[in-house]
Amino acid sequence: MSDVVTAVREQLSRQVAHWTIATRNLSDLDELASADAWGQLERYLGVTVRQELALSSDRLEKKIALLRAALRAALSLQELKAVNRLLLECRLQYLRTETTLEFFADAIRTRTDKRLGGLLRACDSVAYRSMSLVLDQLDKRTPVVLTYLDRGLGASILKANLRLWDGTDNPVAAIKVTLHNLPRVTSILHECGHQVAHQTGWTETLAKGYRDGLGGSSPVSDIWANWTSEIVADTHAFVHGGFAAIAALHDVVAGDDDMVFRMLPGDPHPMAFLRVLLGAQMCRLEFGAGPWDDLAAAWTELHPISAAGHESAELILASLPLLPRAADLALHQKVPGFGQRSICELINPDRVRPERLYELERRLGPALYTSTHWIWTEALRLVALSGLRMATMPAQAQEQAQKLQECLLRLGGAAQAA
Repeated sequence: MSDVVTAVREQLSRQVAHWTIATRNLSDLDELASADAWGQLERYLGVTVRQELALSSDRLEKKIALLRAALRAALSLQELKAVNRLLLECRLQYLRTETTLEFFADAIRTRTDKRLGGLLRACDSVAYRSMSLVLDQLDKRTPVVLTYLDRGLGASILKANLRLWDGTDNPVAAIKVTLHNLPRVTSILHECGHQVAHQTGWTETLAKGYRDGLGGSSPVSDIWANWTSEIVADTHAFVHGGFAAIAALHDVVAGDDDMVFRMLPGDPHPMAFLRVLLGAQMCRLEFGAGPWDDLAAAWTELHPISAAGHESAELILASLPLLPRAADLALHQKVPGFGQRSICELINPDRVRPERLYELERRLGPALYTSTHWIWTEALRLVALSGLRMATMPAQAQEQAQKLQECLLRLGGAAQAA
């Protein structure tokens, strides 16, 4: 039998060889996704992602190189035990790097199909535009966007510049688009609101506004303040998408009474019952009477407060008189991160008032849906208009969804060619 030092060295050598091979395999980005999938990214997006993923792999390879050097230099059992500790660190770093690379690989693989790749490129463009219209006015950089398709009800975002699993900063705003929402895509406007808030401090400002402006420090105002990260995202979606964003939000948070009235301690998502009514109140505040009133009436009829638990019912009854003020603060509160302006001063929601959207359609006629110039210029309002028609004319929803997808495909092609 070999002596202990030799035995330990042999076992460490075997493991180091294994993780060296694994790391080299991980560094081949073309193995993560097919050339077709990479080709469905806009060039600037593909370059950004590949550069950052290559840097992530390089950092791991350097750590593995240090591990090999430490093993070669180790002579004593104590030194070999130090190598073993470094080996465990390398293994953990490998797993974190693998998670980072696989996240982006999975996202990129959803673009293998050319049609779907075109739709997602258009979603990249719509998302980027919704953020840049705000951030450009503040002299803040708008992050590159990577949208990807996944299952489920709700969208999500992995915000740009947040720390990834391997310790690197996320190079893009990675936004999940759900399959059921692909025909209307307003959910990405909500996710973009999270990124805008992250870069401007909007959430914190509204939280203070709710604590001060919804009855002072109280359990009710504190609960509303805890919900502001989602409310600012809903508000961002509303100023860009109008009623379409509120109707789509309704369809995501709808459920049975248990879901609609559910309150979880510390959950940043508002109670669905109040969240939908707040969205309707935003429409009422900016647009006057309209189809949002019917949405709110149907919502409260299908989910009577009597069906809520005691704690939820108490919060609802205390909150209903506060909804106009809550909506007004979300839309019109001055935000230091906005240069002491409100979101409505940066993005006028009158642009997505139903009458203005219909007037846009009348003025441009068929060109709005066929001209690459107008689709490129009015992409956000096209999403708002199509979503409005789907929400208010259910019999035409399929036709309108198809129309929007054809526009998005044109936009996706134009985005790639730009």
